[in-house]
Parts: sequence; C-alpha cells; structure tokens
Amino acid sequence: MAWIQINATVEEALAEPLSDAFMEVGACSVTFEDAKDQPIFEPELGTTPIWQHTRVVGLFDAETDTQAIVSSLENLLPGIAATQYKVEALEDKDWVRAWMDQFEPMRFGQRLWIVPSWHTPPEPDAVNLMLDPGMAFGTGTHPTTSLCLTWLDQHAPTGLNVIDYGCGSGVLALAAQKLGAADVRGTDIDPQAIIASEQNAERNQADIDFKLVKDFQAAPVDLLVANILAGPLKELAPEFIRLLKPEGTLVLSGLLTNQAPELIAFYDQQGFALLEQQDLDDWSLLCFQKNA
Repeated sequence: MAWIQINATVEEALAEPLSDAFMEVGACSVTFEDAKDQPIFEPELGTTPIWQHTRVVGLFDAETDTQAIVSSLENLLPGIAATQYKVEALEDKDWVRAWMDQFEPMRFGQRLWIVPSWHTPPEPDAVNLMLDPGMAFGTGTHPTTSLCLTWLDQHAPTGLNVIDYGCGSGVLALAAQKLGAADVRGTDIDPQAIIASEQNAERNQADIDFKLVKDFQAAPVDLLVANILAGPLKELAPEFIRLLKPEGTLVLSGLLTNQAPELIAFYDQQGFALLEQQDLDDWSLLCFQKNA
C-alpha cells in the first residue's frame, strides 16, 4: 500500500497540538523527530520531553487530498502557515520486511546472542535469547544494554540469586537465567515492561517472576543489575542496599561516562567498593561490591 507523509517543524509548545490536529484530520499515525540534533539523554521520571525544534510527521493514505488536509490544519492551528507543511510520497514497499531487515542477531561477549525470532541462531550451541524489538526498552542495541549483557557473559552468575531492577524487556533477567543463575526476579515501574518481559520469558521457556515495583518483594540477593539512569540510580540506593546481601554485587548502567565519577563517589559513601568500570561510546557500566 502506498503512503504519503505531511510534516512541519515547529517549536516545542506546538508539537503536541499539531500531533492532535494531525489525528483529527485523519492521520494513520503521528511521530516526533529531532529537527536540530538536540539529544535528550536523561529525562526526569514520569516525563516525555520534546525537542525545542520538533518535526511532527503525519502518515496518510496515498489517495488523501493533501491540499484539503493542509487547509484543515491551517484552520485548526492558525499559528502554523501552510508553507511550513511539506508533503512527501513514500516508496511503496513491504515496510514490515524493511523493519525486520534492520535487526540481525547480535553477540555479546563470547557466547551470549540476542536473536530476533525470524532468524536462525548463528551458533545453535551458544546461549541464545530469542527477543524481538518491541515497545519496552532493551533489546541489546543501546550501549548500556550491550554493556550489561557483555558483563553478564564475562561474569556468568552461575548458582546466584539475581534481581533485574528496571527490567524493560526482561533481556537482562533472561540472560542471567540462561547463564546459570539459580533464581531471577525482575521489576519495573511500567506495566508495559512487565507484559513484555513475561512474553519474552515465555518465548524463551524461562521461569522468571516479574512484578511492578509497587508489588515487588524479594529477600536479599547475590547480584542486582540496574540499567536505568543516573538520577534514579542515586535515588534507589537505599532499596539496592536492602536488596543486596553483604558482599553482594551491584551492577549499574544507564549513565553517561561523565556522570560516572559522581556516582562512584556517591556509592562509596553508601558502603560500596568499585570493582570495575566499562565504557562504550559515551555510556558506562559500574560494578560495585557491597561492604560486609
């Protein structure tokens, strides 16, 4: 099926109203894009930040009368001139296949693979996690997820009790279990993350208990992995202390490398000794041991 898209670059305050207007005039979907290369690395919890200059893109059927659409948008939002809207035809192709082709099996460390369900594992005898890209964050493509998966491969949690705090897609919990952990639990504040994690566990025949943070209970464990953001990693320190055994291992990621020194100093004051730091691109992983 052929499609067209209509887009306009607007200031932050107009992004949401324009999105609503696109939907009102019949857009099949609306997406936001960064128009001026303004990365947003660490939004505050509970917020959905928008770039100062945002390209808002509405997707329409190719038979749509674009002049009528732009005219309607002008009436709905007089602050955006008709000349700001750009109409583009999209190539008629198999978009599902094009999307799938973006994702190939990925190896982390020596023996851990993330394999999309439509691929055959490149190394059948390796540790293979069947995981598809989805709504919940964390399929191995982000540097912080890659750092955590590589660390787990390097330090196989054989026989350990493990918590994946901020589980997202459940990928770290799944990796820990496949790499020999005795018991694995996962938690997140997002209900969608719990649903995605449970579906991925079922796909991988993994018995892992996933719960929302408000319902999560666990005895102290040997290893806790948290791939979140630097701010929450500090806020959650009392909870991590409670959930870890004496001399337990704490693995933190989701922080920018320039945030690492402050977080290391903070956790030193909380009774944790830094064991190692690993960096990838502009991101870091910190591994600590809790004092006895």
